Amino acid sequence: MRIFTCLFAFLMVMQHQAQDLKSPSEFLGYELGSQFTRHHEVVSYFKYVSEALPTQVQLQPYGYTNERRPLMFAVLSSPENMQNVEALRTAHLQSTEGGGDSQVAVVWLSYNVHGNESVSTEASMQTLYDLLTSKKAYLENTLVIIDPCINPDGRERYVNWYYQYKNTPYQVDANSKEHREGWWSGRSNHYMFDLNRDWAWLTQVESQQRLKQFNKWMPHIHVDFHEQGMNNPYYFAPAAEPYHEVITDFQREFQVKIGKNHARYFDQNGWFYFTREVFDLFYPSYGDTYPTYNGAIGMTYEQGGSGRAGLGVIVASGDTLTLKDRIAHHLTTGLSTVEVASQNAGTLNEEFRNFFKGDKDFKYKSYILNGDQDKQRALAELLDKHEINYGWAGESTVRGLNFGSGASASLKTNSRSMVVSTNQKKGTMVKVLFEPNAVLSDSLTYDITAWSLPYAYGLDALASEGLVKPNTSQAAPWSAISTGIEKGAFAHVGDWNSMKDARFLSDLVQNGIGVRRSERAFQLGGKTWDAGSLIITRGDNLRKPDFEQVLQSLVEKHQKPLTPARTGMVDSGKDFGSRYVGMIPETRVAVLSGEPTSTLRFGEVWHYFEQQLHYPITVLDAEYFDGVALGEYDVLVLPDGWGYRSFLNESRKGQLKDWVADGGRLIAMGRALAYLGGEDGFSIERKERESEDLEAETPPSFAETSRERIRGEITGAIFKTRVDPTHPMAFGYGDTYYTLKLGSDTYILPDGGTVAALGESPLPVAGFAGSKAVTNLSKSLVFAMENYGRGEVVYMADNPLFRGFWENGKLFFANAIFMAE
Repeated sequence: MRIFTCLFAFLMVMQHQAQDLKSPSEFLGYELGSQFTRHHEVVSYFKYVSEALPTQVQLQPYGYTNERRPLMFAVLSSPENMQNVEALRTAHLQSTEGGGDSQVAVVWLSYNVHGNESVSTEASMQTLYDLLTSKKAYLENTLVIIDPCINPDGRERYVNWYYQYKNTPYQVDANSKEHREGWWSGRSNHYMFDLNRDWAWLTQVESQQRLKQFNKWMPHIHVDFHEQGMNNPYYFAPAAEPYHEVITDFQREFQVKIGKNHARYFDQNGWFYFTREVFDLFYPSYGDTYPTYNGAIGMTYEQGGSGRAGLGVIVASGDTLTLKDRIAHHLTTGLSTVEVASQNAGTLNEEFRNFFKGDKDFKYKSYILNGDQDKQRALAELLDKHEINYGWAGESTVRGLNFGSGASASLKTNSRSMVVSTNQKKGTMVKVLFEPNAVLSDSLTYDITAWSLPYAYGLDALASEGLVKPNTSQAAPWSAISTGIEKGAFAHVGDWNSMKDARFLSDLVQNGIGVRRSERAFQLGGKTWDAGSLIITRGDNLRKPDFEQVLQSLVEKHQKPLTPARTGMVDSGKDFGSRYVGMIPETRVAVLSGEPTSTLRFGEVWHYFEQQLHYPITVLDAEYFDGVALGEYDVLVLPDGWGYRSFLNESRKGQLKDWVADGGRLIAMGRALAYLGGEDGFSIERKERESEDLEAETPPSFAETSRERIRGEITGAIFKTRVDPTHPMAFGYGDTYYTLKLGSDTYILPDGGTVAALGESPLPVAGFAGSKAVTNLSKSLVFAMENYGRGEVVYMADNPLFRGFWENGKLFFANAIFMAE
């Protein structure tokens, strides 16, 4: 009786605490939706709730952004569940091994991955409150995880901007400044990356820290809350085609179940919505697809509004869309999702176990990867973050599909051959990330259609239909690297094959160590060194008394093996004093930002230098570009963008030509190329599309227009290119390179200086390319360099830095900085 009395008293206290819990409006001191809530206030509310209801809410900090804002999520459920939350989590994770008997559903709600899609963070606070009060019955068999803001840096950028420019009271006219963000909108994170496209690639600190927590929970359902154009109604599941073929029938059907429940509430309120359009489930790096490929029901919810809507705006229908409206819609779908999870907790657990049970019926069971150890190591680091297992082969011969030839072939393996198998917990993710060419059920997609990691990392790969069991106990080949240097040696020589080598060189240069690079291959001490090899001589560093100590520390820091040379005379090739063995200068780099450029493309360059190459850059904004003395810089990068037609006028072209002629190096990317040519420009020339026979085909109907348009587009497909490995911009590469082509713009090959180009009548090795688009690709430029006066212009028609994940393209960019003399 005493136990029952204590329990009753405990429950009464909990009920009283829940009744006394302040709503977001009460806590913040203003009605939710009447203002935008700043990030620190959101954090304060979540802390308040966790302290007011400690038996039901746990607040989990999981890191910081680049701008030092806290990242966190709340775990909430019934008091009984939270008392055993760690046991429930452990039991749930056993399901990923095909076992366990958990009956509690795990739902993860992620808000504000795009900073200026700001309503979702507001909705997260009300969702938290309602789940603990009016909807607490849902929590009896459900654990809910709420991440109120995935992208605090971007959201604060938007909120700060809005408060700077909003009218008082707010103006509903969409032409007012408060509805027109500038070039750097709040959508992206600090480095201007789209965090909703980074789940698989993990280039950003927010993604890296979040995935550690995701892997600890592996939810049954994950929702990514978004906003779209302000004139659009609400979007929710089920998603549009294409669905990736690995998505199970249950995952498809449960999306429909959830969508129907949402529709019930929206119908009651007379709210408009749409499903099965635009937002597909294919590209693996989204907040809906990545969880889906890890067994969850992954969904995107899109509210109309985004950065244009502010606190209220008149939309095309003539109605006024307010922040309060937007909150109500996201609140409804969030609560509806938890409701459906609670009603189907048993089914969710059973199907989740089924997802991870047994051998997957995938065509390819194993992927074997040979190649440069630095590239293998970079891939291994990514796999570790995803908790994907890998190991090493023995001496054997394996037959399968060769990624390079696209045909069946044999591959000899050894202890340095990396093996990644689908026979593991993350086997579905392995199939999606490694498959040679994903099957498209519909060519109308929302994103790129190819991403296969063997191509992205530049490794020789084979896909085997048989299971090759990896040796997971063997240490990685690079763990035995010797990193010592020989005191008093004439020189130390290192290879040049990867971004790891580029980071090492970056550190050498910044530490004042003189480095040479060989323009020709040479032999020394029985070993062949390729063009681009780094040569660090004692003679070039005589004025640096601590030269050997600094070199040793950098060798250890980068785990970079160097080979000592006791002489500067090589066995064959060019000696170390030859004019073909030139010094690598400390290069002063500037990057253009502002309206001509795309924020995403500028961000990729910015992130590349600061977080990957670790080399300083100066950012020059277009607003004051004309007043900058370009002679202070050795390299100027023009990132891809839409605004170069007006920016590259006759005056600025002349300024750039004079600077290049005086010894500058201009690196032009993407659409910048189109406006650098012409009579008053450089020699780059756009390739005109071949004329079409207008009478050859019946014009498409209005309904068929979008499918006709896609025939002239390339939606992120992989093409094999031929490379000139003797060109300084291609040092570290062989005679082929796989490029990720993101559009149909093409350029004519220059008379000299071609670095990488497509061959005659190329077809994609993976991904979709429209039939009209590929006809114009024949013998077109990928990378090239034009000599102009004493300087150079580097042309990059394709983007080797796209989203920071195309690892094998990044050395081209390093070559353009350090090697392209």
